[in-house]
Amino acid sequence: MLRSSSSERGALWRNPAVRALVIQALLLLGLAALIVMLVTNTLANLEARGITTGLGFLQERAGFSIPQSLIAYSGDSTYGRTFVVGLLNTLLVSGLGIVAATVIGFAVGISRLSSNWLLARLAAAYVEIFRNIPLLVQILFWYFAVLQALPSPRQSLSLFEALFLNVRGLVMPAPVAQPGFDATLWALALAVAVVVGLTLYARHLQARTGRALPVYRLGALILIGLPLAVFLATGRPLAWDVPALAGFNFKGGVTIIPELMALWLALSIYTASFIAEIVRSGIQSVPSGQVEAARAISLPGNITLRKIVIPQAMRVIVPQLTSQYLNLIKNSSLATAIGYPDLVAVFAGTTLNQTGQAIEIIAMTMAVYLLISLVVSALMNLYNARTLMKER
Repeated sequence: MLRSSSSERGALWRNPAVRALVIQALLLLGLAALIVMLVTNTLANLEARGITTGLGFLQERAGFSIPQSLIAYSGDSTYGRTFVVGLLNTLLVSGLGIVAATVIGFAVGISRLSSNWLLARLAAAYVEIFRNIPLLVQILFWYFAVLQALPSPRQSLSLFEALFLNVRGLVMPAPVAQPGFDATLWALALAVAVVVGLTLYARHLQARTGRALPVYRLGALILIGLPLAVFLATGRPLAWDVPALAGFNFKGGVTIIPELMALWLALSIYTASFIAEIVRSGIQSVPSGQVEAARAISLPGNITLRKIVIPQAMRVIVPQLTSQYLNLIKNSSLATAIGYPDLVAVFAGTTLNQTGQAIEIIAMTMAVYLLISLVVSALMNLYNARTLMKER
C-alpha cells in the first residue's frame, strides 16, 4: 500500500496537465511582478519630475482653438471637451471614408470583371495605381497639390451661386429648420419603418410563393415621397442660409475645411483599391455553374449579379472587408500630417504638449481606437454570421 500511494504521488508530478497548470501559474506570477515593477518605477519617476498623475487635467481650461468642431467649442473649453471634439472628428472622417470606399470599391471590383475591355482596363489601372502609392503621399497630394492650389475666396469656383470652392474649403448653404419641420422628421421615421416592414414582408412572400416584389422601387418611392409630401403640406418648413462673400471670406452657410476633404478623398480612394480586389476575388469564388444556371433560365445580368452572385460572394468578402474598415479607421490618424483636428492631433498632440500627461493621454487614445475597432469588428461579425451559407 505504501509503495502504491508513493507511486501515485510521483505520477501526479509527471502528469502533463499538472505541469501545464504549474507553468501557467509561474508565468502569471512573473507577468504580475513585471507589471507591478513597471507601474512602481513609472510612478516614482513621475513623482521625481514633479508630474502629477490622474485625469484631473481633463477639467482644466484648454486655451486653444480647433478649426472644426461638431459640438460647441471655444478656447475656454476644457481638455475633456477637446477629447470629445477629436473623437467626433475621427468618427466623422472614418464613417464618411467607409461609406465612400465601399461604394467605390464595389463599383471598381465589379468593373474589373466587365466584358467591356476599356472599363475593365480602367478599373485595373485604378487598383494598380492607388494601392501602390503610400497613403501619406496621397493625403499630401490631395491637400497640397490639389486643394491648396485652388483660388482665393474672391475668385472661388461657384455652382449656381450657392456652392463655392476655394483654398479655404467648400462653402455650401446650411439648412435652417423652421416651425413645423418636426412633422417632416416624423414622416421620415415612419417611412423608414414602413420600408423595413415591406422588406421583411417581401422576403417572407418570396420564400413562401416565389413571387418577388419591387422592394427597391417601392422603398425609394416611400422614403422620398412620404417626407416630401409632408414637407410640402406644412408649407416648406426649411430655409437655407446661403453663404455670401463679405470682405476676404464667406459668411453664412457651412464650410467643409480642406483638411477634411483631402483626408476623406485619400482614405476613400486608397482603401477602395483594396476593397475592389476583395470584391473581385469574392465574385470569382462563386462557381461558374451558378451564373450558367441563371443564364439558362434567362435571368438578366443585373439580377444574376444582385440576387445570385453577390449574396454568395459576401461570405468571402465580409471577413476581408472588416480588415479594410479597421485599417481605414486607424489610418485616419495620419490626419496630423495636414492638420486635420482628429483625436490624435488635438488630444494626443496639442493637449499632450500643453499638459505633459503622456501616460493618461496616450492610454486614453489607444483605448478609444481599440474600442472603435472592437465595435466595428463585432458589427461586421454579426453581419458575417447572417451571410454565411446555411448547411442542411
